[in-house]
Amino acid sequence: MKKISLALTSLALAFSANTALANCDAGERVVKFSHVTGGTTHPKVVAANSFADRVNKEMNGKLCVEVFPNSTLFGDSKELEALLLGDVQLLAPSLSKFGSYTDKYGVFDLPFIFKDMDHAIRFTKTPEGKKLLLEMDDYAGFVGLGYWMSGMKYFSANKPLIKPSDAKGLKFRVQTSDVAKQMISAMGASPQAMAFSEVYSALQTGVVDGQENTWSNIYTKKFFEVQDSVTETNHQLLAYLFMTSSEFLDSLSAEDRTQFLAIADAVTQEANLSVKAKEAANRANILKAGGKINSLTPEQLQVWVETMKPVWKQFESYIGKDLINAAAGA
Repeated sequence: MKKISLALTSLALAFSANTALANCDAGERVVKFSHVTGGTTHPKVVAANSFADRVNKEMNGKLCVEVFPNSTLFGDSKELEALLLGDVQLLAPSLSKFGSYTDKYGVFDLPFIFKDMDHAIRFTKTPEGKKLLLEMDDYAGFVGLGYWMSGMKYFSANKPLIKPSDAKGLKFRVQTSDVAKQMISAMGASPQAMAFSEVYSALQTGVVDGQENTWSNIYTKKFFEVQDSVTETNHQLLAYLFMTSSEFLDSLSAEDRTQFLAIADAVTQEANLSVKAKEAANRANILKAGGKINSLTPEQLQVWVETMKPVWKQFESYIGKDLINAAAGA
């Protein structure tokens, strides 16, 4: 039986605990899936492996998906270019990565626009959310297959953060998102865009003082080891665009394309249902490993909301007021 193909760039990585060597059959079309996340329990890792497993079993003899995790093939800065060039066929970048292609995905980055992941999932199922999957097709050739939830984000730093003003003067790693940069600036802090693979060492050496991420990212990348504590701000969504290129989809026969898309949708729905449990488990894992978590009272959280809410207005003309209202009211 075909195994999930987890292609690696070195012999040492090939024998790591969360990988298996490629085992595609002769005559099958190899489909490369690159992502930047490592570990075994992260929602993206689980979803990517599940998708590969389903395709490799159900489309056996036609397609063989190889998964390249943990930036072993392409890192943050190169993966979209690789998709355009046809060097890979599948990606799952953060929605924050598309600012140079469209302003619309900035709606997912707005602070406190979603109360929780259930709220975000409801929005992705609305006509507005579904339309966004094809937002970049006409001019970039990118096609969204689904939204993979990772969780809500929390701030960590080299000092306790109880109120936004505690972050004044600190440097925070952010993704390449203009919304995220303005959100950090609203706290009186300095945003520093940086690749995900560089964050741990930057925190460890003091290049940056803090970061924002999900429980799963904070735990699997061990950010809590080099931070004073994590604060339960629940301020922003982290979600990934499970995506391919229109060129790849168009190259499939109508029958194969229908089957491929059906598997993609099924895996997306299954993955999103399991995220809350994974996030809760990794929160507990942080505490078990000695990490500190700061809880906030409703009054303390409201100060964070009031500090960051003006960011919505700054991007209203770019994202679109109707889209913002659709997301907030989903």
